[in-house]
Amino acid sequence: MLGPLEAYFRLLAQWNTKINLTSLSLDEPSDEAIDRLLVEPLAAARQMPDASKAWYDLGSGGGSPAIPLKIARPALKLTMIESKERKAAFLREAIRTVGLAETTVLNERFEKMVETPGNAGAADLVTVRAVKADTELFVTAGLLLNAGGRLLLFRPAHAAGADPPGFARLSTVLLTNAPPAYLSTYRRMFHVEQTR
Repeated sequence: MLGPLEAYFRLLAQWNTKINLTSLSLDEPSDEAIDRLLVEPLAAARQMPDASKAWYDLGSGGGSPAIPLKIARPALKLTMIESKERKAAFLREAIRTVGLAETTVLNERFEKMVETPGNAGAADLVTVRAVKADTELFVTAGLLLNAGGRLLLFRPAHAAGADPPGFARLSTVLLTNAPPAYLSTYRRMFHVEQTR
């Protein structure tokens, strides 16, 4: 697993000098950069359901957490969704360089991709980091997920508020301490019919 992770990190550092994939310094990586880009996803891999077949990562950006998660859980079928063309190009190159099987990139807004026939209700798993956790995100995730599907939400703080409509929080776990990073896992209670 170390070889693919190193290949991903080297490629990320190389491309980050040309396009802004992460605000973290990668020239001389800090502990924070290693924790956020590699340790958090690897810690989260233990929380991923084994039965997942179709997995969507929303707003994939520089590829973390999705690519390290995929390296740790290679049997899962991953679709990364990224609206910015240059970042999507990086993700395609990372897939090739790392040699990730059953991994694709969709270059479009995730809010729009749910309108494509066959995407609604198709996901067993949705992962999200660095995307605002607002009503639109939960509606989109709800449209993508099948009944019982899981949403894994990476967040910088533990929010103990009410669960979003149609979801039940299964757990919130601490992934790293400094700075703190959490993973909240939600189960989709029922499938939402597309009404947009």
